Amino acid sequence: MASLLEAPTTGPQLRRTPKVAWGSPMTYVIAFFFVGVCIAPVLYISTGGFRTNAQITADPSGLPSPWVVENYIEVLVSEVFWRQVGNSVVAGVLTTAGVVALGLMVSFVLARYDFKLNGAMYALFAAGLMFPMTVAITPLYILIRDLGLMNSMGGIVLPQIAFALPTTVIILVPFLRAIPQEIEEAAAIDGASRLGFFFRMVVPLSLPGVITTGILAFVASWNSYLLPLFILNDELSYTLPLGVQAFASQYSVDTARVLAFTSLSMIPALIFFSLFERRIVGGLTGAVKG
Repeated sequence: MASLLEAPTTGPQLRRTPKVAWGSPMTYVIAFFFVGVCIAPVLYISTGGFRTNAQITADPSGLPSPWVVENYIEVLVSEVFWRQVGNSVVAGVLTTAGVVALGLMVSFVLARYDFKLNGAMYALFAAGLMFPMTVAITPLYILIRDLGLMNSMGGIVLPQIAFALPTTVIILVPFLRAIPQEIEEAAAIDGASRLGFFFRMVVPLSLPGVITTGILAFVASWNSYLLPLFILNDELSYTLPLGVQAFASQYSVDTARVLAFTSLSMIPALIFFSLFERRIVGGLTGAVKG
């Protein structure tokens, strides 16, 4: 009787393939619409650089016929373009390093230590999210001028670090709070100091959030336009977004060349978002869960 009640251990077993819920077709229609709205300007600018001014005048929305690469070649061999790329890279790297280092230290204190002004300090950083650089550009310009940082990389990097810290702290604090207290106690028993615990345990465990905040800081610095417009007045010190505006003003009648310059200036930011898209989403998701 027992053998009859036992399930057979041999023979083919039926496995049900889980059904995938594809959702409503209207959802995909709306999604593809917004994707098209985002991609269409990028494609127009990129293909416009492969056209001549005569082609753009004859048919502004047409495809290149024939394809012309001279516009991109002229931009790529330009010394001014690569100097502006270098300025943007330096500003982005310095901004990212400052934001990650300072943001991680501030977030560690707010997440792991209890003191009277803990909540007030966290609220202050949260309020910084509602204070855009546009509102502060005039007093910021006066402050940078009085500090003697006009037309210098420091005048760009320091304000960018300050305005990127609120986002960095809001993202990193949940990561650091999620680290179990038992790990810190075990590290203390093993003789690790607070700095040792910070560098050996906190930094590796919060790496997803660190990568996310670093990427966001670098891309924001790369795309920054308003601050360099007020601080930089020498073309040799221009960053790439400001260089695009200067190039468009200088070659306003050469639309195809301007489109080529603009297209090349977008490539680094597009590559960053394409390569680290999952890192950004994963870091933000972890911050929300924490």
